[in-house]
Amino acid sequence: MRAAFERLTPRQRSYAAAAGIALVSLAAGYGLSMLGDGESGEAAADTECEEVLYWYDPMVPDQRFDEPGKSPFMDMQLVPKCAGGGAQTGEGVSISSTQVQNFGIRTAEAEYGVLEPDVNVTGTLAYNGSDVAIVQPRAGGYVQRTYGHAPQDMIARGAPIVDLLIPEWGGAQQEFLAVAATGDEALIRAARQRLRLLGMPEGVISSVARSGQARTTVTVTAPQSGAITSLGIRPGMTVMAGQTLAEISGYSPIWLEAAVPEALAGSARVGQPVSATLTAFPGERFAGRIIAILPSAQDASRTITVRAAMPNPGLKLKPGMFAKVSLTPERREALLVPSEAVIRTGERTLVMLAQEGGGYRPAEIRIGREANGRTEVLAGLAPGEEVVVSGQFLLDSEASLAGIDVRAIDRAPSATGGREAQDDAEEPRTYRASGTITRIAQSSVTLRHGPVPALEWPGMTMPFAVEDRSLLRGLERGDQVSFTFVQAGTGPRIVSIRKSGQ
Repeated sequence: MRAAFERLTPRQRSYAAAAGIALVSLAAGYGLSMLGDGESGEAAADTECEEVLYWYDPMVPDQRFDEPGKSPFMDMQLVPKCAGGGAQTGEGVSISSTQVQNFGIRTAEAEYGVLEPDVNVTGTLAYNGSDVAIVQPRAGGYVQRTYGHAPQDMIARGAPIVDLLIPEWGGAQQEFLAVAATGDEALIRAARQRLRLLGMPEGVISSVARSGQARTTVTVTAPQSGAITSLGIRPGMTVMAGQTLAEISGYSPIWLEAAVPEALAGSARVGQPVSATLTAFPGERFAGRIIAILPSAQDASRTITVRAAMPNPGLKLKPGMFAKVSLTPERREALLVPSEAVIRTGERTLVMLAQEGGGYRPAEIRIGREANGRTEVLAGLAPGEEVVVSGQFLLDSEASLAGIDVRAIDRAPSATGGREAQDDAEEPRTYRASGTITRIAQSSVTLRHGPVPALEWPGMTMPFAVEDRSLLRGLERGDQVSFTFVQAGTGPRIVSIRKSGQ
């Protein structure tokens, strides 16, 4: 028996494996009927069929026999192929009601519904790369004092970082004081401008003017709150103008960088909500929004990096923490069928249709997303059509042997009239917000905006597409603006934008 099975082609083996489970119930029912009326297998076959075309082994369906009996391949009776009610018609495969029951054939209706597949990936919290301050001296000098800071220390805005002695400021300040003593306003303005060009802060110039004394030591302070991610000062060292003394990175909002497999890349878009759970805070979920999809994929893992911004009240979320991330794609109504009804041959995707006049016929379809046991059908099927969800592999085998044509995708009945037109006619909803321009590009503008309650967005910095470049005419980086936008398929798109107060 094993040698006979090994002689089968790969396709025959797959049919045999698929038929094995269903054939158990068929053989059991067939045996019980024989025991019940005392007739032979041939007599029983005659009661099922008015005319028998041939006999075959369901495990090896392409082998046909002229007489009933036991299969030479498996220890079971050959099954009759019936003419009329048991044979294939030109429209599809027809089987008797007894075989439908024995094979456990079930059907389900293709219908519209909302598919919400949750994409679960892993991610890591990181510093907010758009909120980094570089601390540099405006003139060269010597480090007189440091304030005990170390890398990764938290520091508040305005806190002192280092005291610098800048000798070249001394002579310029003395000249300024001498000019100020003359009372000549034009000369005083020129001398003050010279101090500014030397990099002297306005507060230091005012202090020199008030006190009448030169001030060559200046205290460099933190321009923003955050963590000191880099520190390059030591007492007594010499520094040059423009040398980086420290870097201060903010992390409120904090960045979440998630690795999304290439196969799921289409499920991510800018503006899409995400949620994350962290080991450090069991039972809590943290929400955010995707602000960028990085342009390159990781060679080793074949993933793309999706960056989201998450509020961080109290700074409880720390860079470097590991997170489990859930991406919720946009809600979209689609034609759905049970996933178990889909037959993937490797070359195309099929379903078995239950026809109105009886029988079953294969149909080619094109599928989309899959979630929660349901698959989205993009083409090849119409709402209300019945698809086989159990026993479909046996029916597909029968259809292949009978040479029944597969219904092409473009021959499917049209969907419910007007649905697509109605969807196209619906205007997208418009949302309103205000913020500050941080960057202007050729076809986009990056805004640091406040919360958008209608979309449950927290305040964040993110890019918005701009179809008409003229909308940005007269706007510059740093402008406070009010704007309206829509949620397009490719992300948020600016509809109107103007300076606040106009």
